[in-house]
Amino acid sequence: MYIDVCFDLICPWCYIGKRRLQRALGLRPALQAQLHWRPFLLNPTMQPDGIDHKGYLLNKFGSEARVRRLLGALEQTGQTEEIDFHFEDIEQTPNSTNAHRLVRYGSEFGQGEPVVEALFRAYFVEGRNIGQLQELTAIGQSVGLDSKAVETYLHSEKDVEWVNSQNDVTHRLGINGVPCFVINHEMALQGAQPPEVLARLFDAATA
Repeated sequence: MYIDVCFDLICPWCYIGKRRLQRALGLRPALQAQLHWRPFLLNPTMQPDGIDHKGYLLNKFGSEARVRRLLGALEQTGQTEEIDFHFEDIEQTPNSTNAHRLVRYGSEFGQGEPVVEALFRAYFVEGRNIGQLQELTAIGQSVGLDSKAVETYLHSEKDVEWVNSQNDVTHRLGINGVPCFVINHEMALQGAQPPEVLARLFDAATA
């Protein structure tokens, strides 16, 4: 089974969705699933250095009270997936292009999923700025990638256009929110759905 995971690394629901996808696959152990990580840029015009996180949230959601409610709900949901969100430690909302490039690079060595998990954890749990090349290099090294090779890659322009083109493709397909899971290029399910719902989608795709 071929699963395209359309996501952004600064999206907390995508982190939750990833964990739920893993649990869904655990419900169907006989499935031979290939995961392909497809960039969906929530902020495609974000400046390279990112912007202040608190200001970003206020601009997006309108008031501190609403931000607190939304983050509180996310923290509660995260606990059910063993994610210990620390939104208070996030200082910067980064441009996620280079983080997606690191996922692309890691995927070439069979390390796509570990890189995705490490990036989500670094940003949402540890409050690290995953827009900084130094942080990305360290994250790559933490999952077993060669740090010098990662550093060289990130300082190049390789796969920048790939990230942008993949983002364009996902939008042209009509995907307007993430996470979105596309099964065998035919069936799609949007949102961080419960594992049982995802498992039923797998069943339908293989019927």
